[in-house]
Amino acid sequence: MENYKYIVDDSFNNERLDVYLSAVSEISRNKIQSLIKDAKVRVNGKSSKANYKVQVNDIIDFTYEQAKPWDLIPVKMALDIIYEDDDLIVVNKPKGLVVHPGSGNFENTLVHGLLYHCQLSGWDDALRPGIVHRIDKDTSGLLVCAKNDAAHAYLSAQLADKTCYRKYYAIVSGIIEHDEGEIDAPIGRDIKDRQKMAVTSLNSKKAITDFKVLKRFDDSCLLDVELKTGRTHQIRVHMQYIKHPVVNDPKYGYKLFDGSGQYLHAYFLSFIHPKTLKRMEFKTDMPQYMKDYIAMKEGKL
Repeated sequence: MENYKYIVDDSFNNERLDVYLSAVSEISRNKIQSLIKDAKVRVNGKSSKANYKVQVNDIIDFTYEQAKPWDLIPVKMALDIIYEDDDLIVVNKPKGLVVHPGSGNFENTLVHGLLYHCQLSGWDDALRPGIVHRIDKDTSGLLVCAKNDAAHAYLSAQLADKTCYRKYYAIVSGIIEHDEGEIDAPIGRDIKDRQKMAVTSLNSKKAITDFKVLKRFDDSCLLDVELKTGRTHQIRVHMQYIKHPVVNDPKYGYKLFDGSGQYLHAYFLSFIHPKTLKRMEFKTDMPQYMKDYIAMKEGKL
């Protein structure tokens, strides 16, 4: 256990307690909020709430146990690195690669490859060093990973504050008649199948997905999808909910073409750099497996 103690200066006057502590301690805002909820954070000797506005000369203290160092063996791996500096790395993850160890996948994940290439933040989870956000094994596309705890805290806060923007190409089943739409439906664990998520009012969280139709084919559509929230399987669940599941999705879709998984690619990523404070934008081309599908539908294959 490590003891933390801070005296608020005028640069943070009237800032929320959880925002202040995540900034000065380099501990994630979610973890700070958990500590506050458990009454482990004291302001001037008394427990407080996350939305308390700190005042100059407030004395704030708490104890916190950092995650144990991970015991992962780095693996040499061909990485599609889009951008890299001392604080973060942006990679284009291929379809079929698991992001981090867990659920029976403990070897040859993206994390193993990143650890061979560079240092990653320790953060709160020993099996997920550096991982700020995730995409599914069979979803391809852009991920930003943190190299130190300060960068991780800053990037994670942007996900929570919805100032990190993510867009996807998705090929979905059926013809969507309207050109754009918004799906606002809460997502939680499927009570009938614990391996799946579902739109439900039970133990769920708010989930919003925006989409635009880019192309229509005989029995499917190409969409540009933007996440407004980041729930597990969000796009796949929301598309199933409106009866247009992602093509080739083995968990939420209809007939499969093959075992390669859903036709879903995270092509756009934008966030504020934790050190320069400048907004950065990254974009990747549509992957070949989606191009081939489109060419087939357009009679070019």
